[in-house]
Amino acid sequence: MDLEEAREFKERCSQCAAVSWGITDEGKYYCTSCHNVTERSKEVVNTDGISNTKIKTVNKGLKRKRKLEKGWDWYVCEGFQHILYQQAEALKNLGVGPELKDEVLHNFWKRYLQKSKQAYCQNPVYTSRRKAQVLDDSLSSDWASEPELFSDSCLSFVGSGAESQSDTETQKPFPIMKASQSESTSVCSGSLDGVEYSARKEKGALKMTVPRTLAFCYLSLLWQRETITLSDLVRFVEEDHIPYINAFQHFPEEMKLYGRDKGIFVVESWPDYEDIYKNMIEVATFLDLPRFPDITEDCYLHPNTLCMKYLMEVNLPDEMHGLTCKVVKMTRIGEVDFLTFDPIAKMAKTVKYDIQALAVIVVVLKLLFLLDDNFEWSLSDLAELHNEDNEEERPWFNFRKWYQVMKKTFDEKKQRWAETRAKYLWKSEKPLYHSHIDRSVVYKKREMVVNLQKQFSTLCDSAPVVEKKSPSSFQFNWTEEDTDRTCFHGHSLQGVLIKKGQALITKNTLYWLSTQKFCKSYCKHVTTYEESNFSLSYQFVLNLFSFLLRIKTSFLHEEVCLIEKKLFKKKYSETKQKSSGQKKVRRY
Repeated sequence: MDLEEAREFKERCSQCAAVSWGITDEGKYYCTSCHNVTERSKEVVNTDGISNTKIKTVNKGLKRKRKLEKGWDWYVCEGFQHILYQQAEALKNLGVGPELKDEVLHNFWKRYLQKSKQAYCQNPVYTSRRKAQVLDDSLSSDWASEPELFSDSCLSFVGSGAESQSDTETQKPFPIMKASQSESTSVCSGSLDGVEYSARKEKGALKMTVPRTLAFCYLSLLWQRETITLSDLVRFVEEDHIPYINAFQHFPEEMKLYGRDKGIFVVESWPDYEDIYKNMIEVATFLDLPRFPDITEDCYLHPNTLCMKYLMEVNLPDEMHGLTCKVVKMTRIGEVDFLTFDPIAKMAKTVKYDIQALAVIVVVLKLLFLLDDNFEWSLSDLAELHNEDNEEERPWFNFRKWYQVMKKTFDEKKQRWAETRAKYLWKSEKPLYHSHIDRSVVYKKREMVVNLQKQFSTLCDSAPVVEKKSPSSFQFNWTEEDTDRTCFHGHSLQGVLIKKGQALITKNTLYWLSTQKFCKSYCKHVTTYEESNFSLSYQFVLNLFSFLLRIKTSFLHEEVCLIEKKLFKKKYSETKQKSSGQKKVRRY
């Protein structure tokens, strides 16, 4: 809207007598107070007193304004590239190395554009009505060749659009198209191919979506073996550290988004762990990526390292780490071939590293305390008596006291999380409109809403302040200096272990399997999970750990069942032959 031209119009409104005018897309004046629309010709009553040069200047300004309203000619893939760029910048701010954006993620995206025939090929298929016209013939040979993964001569990502036109043309990793006037001014979408992209259903093609941008990010993190798990990525999105909800707000002003583009770039739900995991498998398979770098014992994603991290977070004794390492070794889930992602394998799948680590801790808790709502409380009574009689010695770990501390902290954390989700503003600061014709009306309504919110906040004497927390890998922090909450990191496991010769064994000699029946091979689930079938202690542990990862409890239960199947393979086979009512097996 040209405010300077609007100020020159001094006529009073015929309805409300106000002198406050704006200019619509059609070049007409409208009253900003009552929205009464009047003709622009009323400004020029007598053309004799106005020079031809001034008239030409006004008309030229109108053309420039309308061209700016239309914005750039852009494609849907450019929109997703801007989202990936912003997400890569956010990961860089979180401490990830810059090579993830400049090399790894860029090459994944470049490979996707070629595999989907959108760029880096002789004839990019943007629309069925016309073929691509490459302006720079010197780059056509590069587009026709297979993109080499992680080469040193990779192009840079497109920035925020603030570069000069020449710089932008050289940085864009797809050809710049010459669109006809009718196509570029379509009222159905801001992008050139938004309508066709929405209706496109090609067999074997992988359409880009906003959730799949997170799949690209996690694939890049996994390739770099960064210290960010998939659950961390989902949580950082929830905390607004990584653009996802309303990510289109970061588009340059010249990239107009409306109409069909809304259905492509607008997300109205939180990211789901399982959905991102499935998208990651699909993207890696579609791109035909090679075997990822090995996950060795010194990597953050190795179960021994993650188990130590989560033992610290859930406030369990450090001595449990030795038991988790033994479980990892006995089940062979810490081997390189098991942990390393290989998309070109016959059954392409990768390990859910964070879920697996917490599942190992659940198995160790069952080995130590059984978690049958009976044995763990009897051990707690013994630990409580010992700690009362030996206050100066190292305290024994008390499961009951740990449950009480964690239950209170977990309930408080979960309530704050639910309140934050309920208060989240899904409306974007950048208004969306159905067509560029409706732009002025939508922006005016948005301005009125913002003004009303400010007035209401002033009347209530409470300005809406949203405190953004600094990102952290830990959601729970425990220190010995915290007098309000007990820290169990240094507590001993002597109350649950007995010495037999030179070795320590658990007082608990029983173990009940989390499942006695696995689903058929064609079923998508490993087993079903119904809380009523399990003890309250087991339910609490699963609910607490699932909240840390932002996953469904059934997913963690399934992983526990798989760990048990590897650990008690012989006992599982014996129990399977017995009656389904028997739940406990003796360990030797």
